[in-house]
Amino acid sequence: MAILTEDECRAILKKALAYSKANECEINFNGSNSGNIRYARNTVSTSGSVSQTSMVISSAFGKKLGVVTTNEYDDASVEKAVRLSEELAQLAPENEEFVSFLGPQTYAEHAKTFVPETAAITPAQRTTMVEQSLKTAKDNKLVAAGFIQNSAGFSAMMNSHGLFAYNTSTDVNFSVTLRTEDGQGSGYSTKGFNDVSKMDTLAFTKIAAQKASGSKSAKSIEPGKYTVILEPAAGIVLLEQLYGSLDARSADEGRSFLSKPGGKTKLGEKMVDERVNIYSDPSNPELPTSRWNGDGRPQEKISWIEKGVVKNFSYSRYWAQKKGVKAIPGPDSIIMDGTDTSLEELIKGTEKGILVTRLWYIRPVDPQTLLFTGLTRDGTFYIENGQIKFPIKNLRFNESPVIMLNNLDALGKQERTVSGESGQNALIPPMRIRDFTFTSSSDAV
Repeated sequence: MAILTEDECRAILKKALAYSKANECEINFNGSNSGNIRYARNTVSTSGSVSQTSMVISSAFGKKLGVVTTNEYDDASVEKAVRLSEELAQLAPENEEFVSFLGPQTYAEHAKTFVPETAAITPAQRTTMVEQSLKTAKDNKLVAAGFIQNSAGFSAMMNSHGLFAYNTSTDVNFSVTLRTEDGQGSGYSTKGFNDVSKMDTLAFTKIAAQKASGSKSAKSIEPGKYTVILEPAAGIVLLEQLYGSLDARSADEGRSFLSKPGGKTKLGEKMVDERVNIYSDPSNPELPTSRWNGDGRPQEKISWIEKGVVKNFSYSRYWAQKKGVKAIPGPDSIIMDGTDTSLEELIKGTEKGILVTRLWYIRPVDPQTLLFTGLTRDGTFYIENGQIKFPIKNLRFNESPVIMLNNLDALGKQERTVSGESGQNALIPPMRIRDFTFTSSSDAV
């Protein structure tokens, strides 16, 4: 299906909404076209494309809500879906936390989320990008497994209170793991962009190749507390546990690391190093996101942690109404300030420490302290006197991002990365951390 224009979406939604007999009705309409190539053992295994759309119709009578999803858009099918949502609403129990749909909103002009060149990627272009990656693997006697996917999409919503929102977006994501032929060395690289011109699969595969070749014959070291340099692909999986938990309700109800005795919270308190600034900004040209979130609220630039101080919580519309404050949606993406220091300079300034390419298999240990456990993988190296001396076997860690950011030693230059756990994009720097806790070693590569 073609990416529908704003006028086309408006016309379709207006017609669908005209069928409604509910007290309130809201309709979300989304569609996307995507293509992908997956490869393993230096051979393409699958190649395909997906085109999909959906219309989600929400009908409300008082605090009773019924929701129906359809992908048939002829008049009879849309009217049938609207009627069914109304029937379900009448059968549903009252939801005490239901909040009426929003009225008209004002959305600021943001950075470009839709890049025509990305939307126009052909199967031949994907093939060329994968060919470059595979050639790098074969030239270095390595075994590659990877995935590249590009997509273009639209999203729109309209409701009976006069709200209308529309957005288009594109993205291209790439990840590759390279192993030595004997399986003893491993390297990894992942990137995601809105603009395909920034996607250099050759350069990113070369980085993974260097990690793989350099991580052969890894040595064991004793677990303990070490200075670590977390590359962005490693740091993001812990940082997202922090900024993904800045929820007002869980803090107010005592279920969060941000909770305090007596129903109080740590909002406004300094919790991490004063060099830590974390915010979301939908207009950032390197990480643009939608102008609005799923319920129609405008996405704005929000400071979440400023100079180490927790500045804002996210609020659902229900909880904001209950507390009498502004309803702030959670971020679509996150940005953390860095410096002009390169990764190479961070390594050069490290007397003894560990360089971590990637962390994975992240699992919670203690939600109240935000303590998590996981493992290093795909290239872990020992640093001595400012140089990488030798590869080391993987290690299990037990660490909290709060403690981690209190032990911050230095920050590097921001770069866009993709979380291997959630798939979310972020713009963050590499971080040098003191006293990072490793609890055991692992023979896994």
